[in-house]
Amino acid sequence: MKRTFTFVATALLALSLAGAAIAAPTHLHIAIAALNHSGEHGSASLVQTKAGVLVTVHLMGNKAAQPTHIHAGTCGHINAAPEWPLHNTVNGVSTTLVGGVTIAQMLASHYAINIHKSLMDLKDYVACGNIKS
Repeated sequence: MKRTFTFVATALLALSLAGAAIAAPTHLHIAIAALNHSGEHGSASLVQTKAGVLVTVHLMGNKAAQPTHIHAGTCGHINAAPEWPLHNTVNGVSTTLVGGVTIAQMLASHYAINIHKSLMDLKDYVACGNIKS
């Protein structure tokens, strides 16, 4: 009886772990909305790789170099300190590999992609998108 219980418990655990691995997304599309009447908007894609999450931002409305980060929190309530820096958005594009993290880890809490007005004006946010499935 004990062996049967152990076998069943082990099988159920294996199935639940397999289900969790299958359920973890490998791609996410994030809408990025304008903030503070900037008119800047776009999208981001998150792609899971073996090395981490590849984040590509496409932003319309500004061609200057704009600091871009993933922050803890949501667009309406964001932590000012970046969680993961991304490459600056230049000519509307930023591509960064965020190493050592998974999309599932990002979805386990609240995170947002935040874009600042310029290198000289970090306090003004111009666009933001919540990371959610």
